[in-house]
Amino acid sequence: MWARNCPMSSPAHTQASLPLCQLIATGGTIAMKIDPERGGAVPALSGDDLLAAVPLISRVARLEVRELFNIPSDHMDAESWVKLKHAVDDALARPEMTGVIISHGTDTLEETAWFLDLTVASRKPVVLVGAQRNASVPDFDGPRNLLNAARICVDDGARNQGVMVAMNNQINAAREVTKTHTADVEAFKSGDFGLLGVIDEDRVVFSRHSARRQHVPLRTSALPRVEIVPMFAGASGDLVRAAVTLGARGIVVQALGFGNVNASMFAAISDAIACGVVVAISTRVPNGRVQPAYGFEGGGLTLKAAGAVFADNLSPHKARILLMLLLQDARTPQQLQSMFDQ
Repeated sequence: MWARNCPMSSPAHTQASLPLCQLIATGGTIAMKIDPERGGAVPALSGDDLLAAVPLISRVARLEVRELFNIPSDHMDAESWVKLKHAVDDALARPEMTGVIISHGTDTLEETAWFLDLTVASRKPVVLVGAQRNASVPDFDGPRNLLNAARICVDDGARNQGVMVAMNNQINAAREVTKTHTADVEAFKSGDFGLLGVIDEDRVVFSRHSARRQHVPLRTSALPRVEIVPMFAGASGDLVRAAVTLGARGIVVQALGFGNVNASMFAAISDAIACGVVVAISTRVPNGRVQPAYGFEGGGLTLKAAGAVFADNLSPHKARILLMLLLQDARTPQQLQSMFDQ
């Protein structure tokens, strides 16, 4: 008698009652296999193929697949982000949709996550998932990561958490997460602020919320050009001038320490600002904020006096994304600084 009443004894009824999530497949290592002729991993798997490798996922959620791209994440660009954002919006606008999972390559995963976190306005969860090892490797990590993403997607604690990254049983917030190792399965970290939570065998555990979130509406399909220029010992400033010549509307300088450059870079940055180009100062240091603390030529105080904006604790590539979105509208340096400070 007990067996007949057990919910698990009626798989069709159980599956029909599960939450609905959409898997948007974009490619990446999670969708790759080794091509014997080329000798390396290439795109090979569809979103349906990925789900077929994770049979247990059918006990967690009903998954609807949308094939958007099948590309290495190294090929992602602003145009791809805009298409992906609209696909996410389309899915989340459906009342029956609980959330969205995005399969993605790990090389630019943090950039895509941050772009979506800034532009998608929804309380429903969006979870990005990838793999460090391709599907031809015996210990392929894609299936576990995908199963965990589904578990997060249907968890009540995931609502209003923004865009998350689910890798190696860990949950990271889009703003803080970054890839810290080229090969390890535990490659994604959140620096000083740590994980949002973890996926244990019995449940999903959220330990904190990301307090520093903001929304910047996407107003155009063609975002302004913003370049990243590195500062290093002996940098000439020529790359800043080249970015201006090529038509960049904004430049993110990957500065040193607190946000400092040498005299040559300072001169080039000052000239760029005088030409109407917005310059944002980030740092090559993994943790900590940039601050206008030094008064020597090229120090943060002189950069601020010249009109540069400071990118807080955003990495150069995340500062670039925020600046691209902010430059859709005319803003004063003070308004830009206020947005970076949020």
